[in-house]
Amino acid sequence: MDATIAPEARYCSECGQATASDDLAHFGDRLICPLCKDRYAQKLREGAMPVAGMRYAGFWIRVVAFLIDSVILGTVSSILQYAMFPATLTTTPIAPGSNPFETLGPAMARAGWAILASTLVSVTYSAWFIGALGATPGLMALGLKVVRPDGSPIGYGRAVGRYFAAMLGGMILGIGYLLVAFDAEKRALHDMICDTRVIQTRE
Repeated sequence: MDATIAPEARYCSECGQATASDDLAHFGDRLICPLCKDRYAQKLREGAMPVAGMRYAGFWIRVVAFLIDSVILGTVSSILQYAMFPATLTTTPIAPGSNPFETLGPAMARAGWAILASTLVSVTYSAWFIGALGATPGLMALGLKVVRPDGSPIGYGRAVGRYFAAMLGGMILGIGYLLVAFDAEKRALHDMICDTRVIQTRE
């Protein structure tokens, strides 16, 4: 029995609605759905400058999505750390007369492994959800999606790069995230670096 492969969904540059890629009309680097096609073509005939129709997600809604993801990640990371490195979550008493620095090295090594495991969980979580579905659970809960400027998916490689670019934005006192409030397309620093947009997919 032949299996039918559903066409890949992309997003209209005018209304931001998910549409099968086969149904989207191409106007340069913009993708327009059938419902917006005639209106957009009329704009072009009248010489009007195309106005981006994607509804970009603002600062506070992205903060809420981040908090949701942080709770999920924190819970998963804690469970994994306890399962893999239980000694990092307990305090070993120092015997009287012993040198406390003798336990410092092993304790730091365990903590390092725990941090590495937590980072790998975070990268996998972000890259898989955004690469495969276009959004983490926090973003999905609020109807947000990460896309390219033309509404296409960003893919796994770009999702990994975006994760580490977001870390850079946090290292500079969070200024990279605050750019969302001032950019016309509500891009954070990591969106600018990776050429991505966060859009709203719900009314």
